[in-house]
Amino acid sequence: MFRSLRSRLLLTYFLVIGVALLVVAVVTLAYLARNPSQTAQARLRLQFVSEAIARRAVALPDEPDIDFRGLAQRLDQSYSVRVIILGTGGEILVDSQSDSRPALILRRPAGLGDELNPAVKITRDANEGEWLYLSRSLNHQYRLVLATPRPKITFFAALRTRSDDILSPLRQSALAAFALALILAIWIARWVSAPLQRMAGAARDVAGGQYRAIPLEGPQEVQELGNAFNEMTAQVRASQQSQRDFIANVSHELKTPLTSIQGFSQAILDGTADSPDAHHGVARIILDETERMNRMVLDLLELARLDAGTINFQRDTLDLRAVLSGVVGKLSPQAASAQVELHFSADELPELIGDADRLAQVFINLLDNAIQHTPPDGDIKVSAEMQDDQILVSIADTGPGLPDDEAARIFERFYQVDKSRPGGKRRGVGLGLAIAREIILAHDGEISVITQTGQGSVFVVKLPSPAATRKN
Repeated sequence: MFRSLRSRLLLTYFLVIGVALLVVAVVTLAYLARNPSQTAQARLRLQFVSEAIARRAVALPDEPDIDFRGLAQRLDQSYSVRVIILGTGGEILVDSQSDSRPALILRRPAGLGDELNPAVKITRDANEGEWLYLSRSLNHQYRLVLATPRPKITFFAALRTRSDDILSPLRQSALAAFALALILAIWIARWVSAPLQRMAGAARDVAGGQYRAIPLEGPQEVQELGNAFNEMTAQVRASQQSQRDFIANVSHELKTPLTSIQGFSQAILDGTADSPDAHHGVARIILDETERMNRMVLDLLELARLDAGTINFQRDTLDLRAVLSGVVGKLSPQAASAQVELHFSADELPELIGDADRLAQVFINLLDNAIQHTPPDGDIKVSAEMQDDQILVSIADTGPGLPDDEAARIFERFYQVDKSRPGGKRRGVGLGLAIAREIILAHDGEISVITQTGQGSVFVVKLPSPAATRKN
């Protein structure tokens, strides 16, 4: 019971309404226990008697104790008002209840100021009983004090005496509040829980291999959760597709060299390759295919480490111009052997924070590909410059270029542009550019290709300068 979000929301609303009604009922009864209506009547009685005595104060003799005692007694009996007259020194001259009531503790017992609109105040007597009293001056010689016990009733007495007047409306309002709360609670609970239930259903579908986006409904927090769920679903779907493609590509790439190794090994065993030259040729092919599989395994391991973020990139200050110069110098003999002219130019570049060996690996891969795809007497230009707080490195060749559909997939894993290229040591497995892309992304950079069929290709690497990094 109360395990679901909807039932807990309903219970919460009921508790809130119940507590609110209870607080209102207690406050109302506590207010009624103070008997406000009778208190108001007592104030009116005090003011009425005060005005009646003030009108007769003009005839007040020098001995008010003699002439006003009877008037005080009559007013006390008629209006339940205690009449006290104080002298100039604060002494009590007349007290209609001096024999039956304790003395009052007055705030201004001896003050004789003229009060046009005397206020009713609260005081206590010697027995800590509460009184309402009114004080005013008479003929600037005497002070009139009128007092009456403050009307008060206990909480439970108020509950008993006013149960019909108070409890019945409270019961009716409580029933109405609970009915309204039930309707609102059901609506709000469904408004909140329905998107979560749809999300739970969509999560079960994802576990079953079905990917679908859920509509963004409900409160803002639930919508944000739904948006995060949709993004997660899209990433899981892309990851699953990438995993399937990866398995298919690995299977395909391994199948070719394994088939070659198996076929030529069989040729040795059945005697087809019986001459020393044939044995040497078969062994060379087997060695080349084995080395190719070894390179593929090493590249796969490196990609896996890049994906997992377990490769520890060095974050040292480096001179990118010197790194590029070293790469160009290293591959110059290869370019000369391929009869390709290699040009290098670089502006003054700021120092970069990164891994020099990993960046050199990227540029070696890009330059090696450019040399392989540039025909004899072609040109390759390697340049570096600053552009909009970024270091821009470009490697442009005069090769055949790439069609648009292949340029969009050039950085995919196992993708090879020239699928008909024969095997051997120089044949890749389609992982070099994928690794290069991951390394550049790890340096918060970008890598792209600009190409056109028959016009050559330009690989562009953008790396953030230290100044741009500090701004971010």
